[in-house]
Amino acid sequence: MTQRASADRLGTEAASLAGLRMRQEVLSGLSGHPKSIPSKYFYDEAGSRLFEEITRLDEYYLTRIERTILEDHLGEIAELLGEDVLVVEPGAGNGAKTRLLLERLERPAAYVPIDISGDFLQEAADRLRVELPGIPILPVVGDFTAQPALPDPPHPAGRRVVFFPGSTIGNFVALEACRLLRGMRWLAGAEGAVLVGFDLVKPVERLLAAYDDRSGVTARFNLNLLERLNRELGADFDLASFRHRAIFEPVPSRIEMHLVSTRSQQVRIDDRTFDFASGEPIVTEHCHKYTPDGFAELACAAGLRAEAEWTDPDRLFCVQLLVPVEE
Repeated sequence: MTQRASADRLGTEAASLAGLRMRQEVLSGLSGHPKSIPSKYFYDEAGSRLFEEITRLDEYYLTRIERTILEDHLGEIAELLGEDVLVVEPGAGNGAKTRLLLERLERPAAYVPIDISGDFLQEAADRLRVELPGIPILPVVGDFTAQPALPDPPHPAGRRVVFFPGSTIGNFVALEACRLLRGMRWLAGAEGAVLVGFDLVKPVERLLAAYDDRSGVTARFNLNLLERLNRELGADFDLASFRHRAIFEPVPSRIEMHLVSTRSQQVRIDDRTFDFASGEPIVTEHCHKYTPDGFAELACAAGLRAEAEWTDPDRLFCVQLLVPVEE
C-alpha cells in the first residue's frame, strides 16, 4: 500500500469513528433531562463560517477585546514563553489570534492547530503557510477533547505551549473544564505552559446581547446544528419548529444557549424517537463567566499555576499564562 493510500485509509477510518462518536453523543444528549447536544458539533463548515461572522458583530465583544489584549501585551507574552516554542491550539478555528502570537515568538518550532472541521482547518492552514512561510504548520483534524496524537515538528522544540483563546474553556462545566486543563497540562509537559483566554463576569444585559444579536446570526448558527444532524445523522428535525434562545443562569454564572421547540412534536434518529413538548429546550451551549481569581482556582485544581495575567481596561476579558506545578 502506498503512503498516500495508507493516509487516505487512516483518514477514512478516523472520519468513521468520529461519525460514530457523534451519533452516540447526540443520542445520549437527547435522552437526558434536559435534552442537550454537545456544542462541539456546531462547527461543521457552515457553522465555522457563521461563527466567524459572529466574531465580527458589534455585540460580540469577546473576540475583539481578547485580540486587543494580545496586541497590547504580545511582547511580554513572547518573552515569558521563550524561544523555539511549539504552539498547539485545540479548537483552532481560523488561527487569526495565533498568527499574532507566532509573529512575535522567537524562532517558533511549529504550529499545530487542531479542529473538528477538516475543510475549514485546511483552508486556514494553507493561508497561514502563505502568510508565515518560515513556520511549519501541522494541522490535525479531530476532537481536541479526545487528545488526538500530535505530529512531530521538523526540529525539536524547546517548549510546548498550549494556546486556548476565545473563551472556549467557558463551554465546559467545572469538572469538565478541570479535566480539560489537566489534559493541557499533560500535553504541555513539565516545562511547558498553557495560555488561555476566558470571559469575565459583567452586567447581564451585555452578556445576553453577545449571544442573541439583533441581526440573528447567532440564531442561524444555533439552528445550523440541527441542519447538520439532519444531514449527517439522518435526523428529521423541522428547523422551522425550533427557535434560538439565550438565558443567563446566575449560579453557576453562565449563559445558556437553547433551541426551543415551538410545538409538541417528535424527532427521529435511526430507530429512536424523541418527544418534545411545546416550549421544551435543547441545551446547545454553556458559556461560563469567571473572575480572574476564580479561574486561577480552577486551574490550580488541574495542577496549573497562574504565572501572569492580562486584562483590558474595562475588565471585560482576561488572558492567563498557566504553568505546571509539582503534584
